[in-house]
Amino acid sequence: MRTPRRKRLLAAGTAWAVAAAGAVALSFGLAGSASAGEFLVNGGFETNALNPWTCTGSTGSVVTGHAHTGSYALAGAASASDTAQCVQTVAVAPNTTYTLSAYVNGAYVYLGVNGGASTWTPSTGGGYQKLSVSFTTTATQTSATVFTHGWYGQGTYYADDVSLDGPGAPASPSASASPSKSASPSPSASPSSSPSKSASPSPSASPSSSPTTPPPPGGHALVGYLHASFANGAGYLKMADVPDSWDIIDLAFGEPDSITGGTIHFNRCPATECPGVESDADFKAAIAAKQAKGKKVLLSIGGQNGEVQLTTTAARDNFVNSVSAIIDKWGLDGLDIDFEGHSLSLNTGDTDFKNPTTPVITNLISAVKTLKAKYGAKFQLTMAPETFFVQLGYQYYGSGPWGGQDPRAGAFLPVIYGLRDDLTLLHVQDYNSGSIMGLDNQYHNMGSADFHIAMTDMLLTGFPVAGNTSNMFPALKPSQVAIGMPANSYAGNGYVAPAVVNQALDCLTKGTSCGSYTPRAGKQPNLRGLMTWSINWDNYNGNEFSKNFHSYFG
Repeated sequence: MRTPRRKRLLAAGTAWAVAAAGAVALSFGLAGSASAGEFLVNGGFETNALNPWTCTGSTGSVVTGHAHTGSYALAGAASASDTAQCVQTVAVAPNTTYTLSAYVNGAYVYLGVNGGASTWTPSTGGGYQKLSVSFTTTATQTSATVFTHGWYGQGTYYADDVSLDGPGAPASPSASASPSKSASPSPSASPSSSPSKSASPSPSASPSSSPTTPPPPGGHALVGYLHASFANGAGYLKMADVPDSWDIIDLAFGEPDSITGGTIHFNRCPATECPGVESDADFKAAIAAKQAKGKKVLLSIGGQNGEVQLTTTAARDNFVNSVSAIIDKWGLDGLDIDFEGHSLSLNTGDTDFKNPTTPVITNLISAVKTLKAKYGAKFQLTMAPETFFVQLGYQYYGSGPWGGQDPRAGAFLPVIYGLRDDLTLLHVQDYNSGSIMGLDNQYHNMGSADFHIAMTDMLLTGFPVAGNTSNMFPALKPSQVAIGMPANSYAGNGYVAPAVVNQALDCLTKGTSCGSYTPRAGKQPNLRGLMTWSINWDNYNGNEFSKNFHSYFG
């Protein structure tokens, strides 16, 4: 079976700042009270084994010669397609403060708490650096996940002396703790993490069978991704069984035949991988039925595994032709651009987002404009960039005036700006992210109402790119903006409970319950709505996300 793919989000930063999904996750447990104790098992890897850690693919190993203390350390072999994620799980006590720390060595090593605080190495210099974050569990929280990982294409990183410290002592070895350099009990891996949006076909009904106008600008919309081309822990969901609460259904994913060729394919999940998958005819009929109810069904291109670089005009034309063929075959309503990883990167010297010169940027804008011209007003265009590519642009843009920054920083800004008049909806992924600076010049961590409020306010207010007040990224219309969130804790780092979702919506749409961040844009009742990764994970979780959305907006 295909390895589950996690929808990732690049974290905040510059040359030092990378973040994202796929983190090395460990969970920890606690029971009882008493003096402070260590709750992490085998954090020093001195058992000369990963157990109870598990790592994506074969990226993790225990090695000698690279330890911070003792004899052994974790080596995470990050590659162009894998951040080298490792996992360990236990339970935690409610209303309890913990401190997570680790010594790490390598390029862009990240440490954090699923749904909470996070941090990463401030530089790529040699030698071990200590990372540390503190967090407090909620009144009902009984489990937690922490993570650390490397970054795409940056090579092997090392982690050692990983420690989770908190009050009390572990209840039993199976769910808890031994000192950092100690033996390890049996592992317990958490359920499959969220795929990073992967491929899926789209059935049809000719384009004319779907409504020819988009939903009214003032209406609220619920957007979700349907994994129709791969299987994972969330389970396969037939198109006909997608609840009618979803207004926009993004089929995950269309992927390229080759990274720079431009030709996109869209494959159904095979029956060997997705038992019970419906036929092409039934899938197509179900799409037409959704469209007859006013729903929109889009082809989402990219995701974690779908790296697309339109480096030439030939690739641009292949993109247009192949995407058109998919839309026509299945009768789709438009396109969702979910370019991640290294799809978008700015060339050195390309510093003006309003007048980009980098081919992968200009060719993408040109390709989408061609598609829009072909299909007219009915063509829906949505985008799901990561915070690294958008809000991080407030601090850093491309490789910077002197070079040395990550050239992907803020790289979605010229695409959004160039297609602003064609854009139906932008839903940035507010998850699998590192801390990002808001317009209050404070860093905000995912997994909180403040994070969603601050990140969304940047889109509704506009901001100076790379701090240059003479180069302002203009505000989007509230009707063009939705908030991207994971459907549950298995779908991605940064999940928040319905009450926190509602707090963010209250602040943004009503001007109430704003916490520590007050939106510069004021209350925006026409904020379009919410996006989630994913419909499948929401279904797995009893449709908590979609039910709460409709309870809130009525």
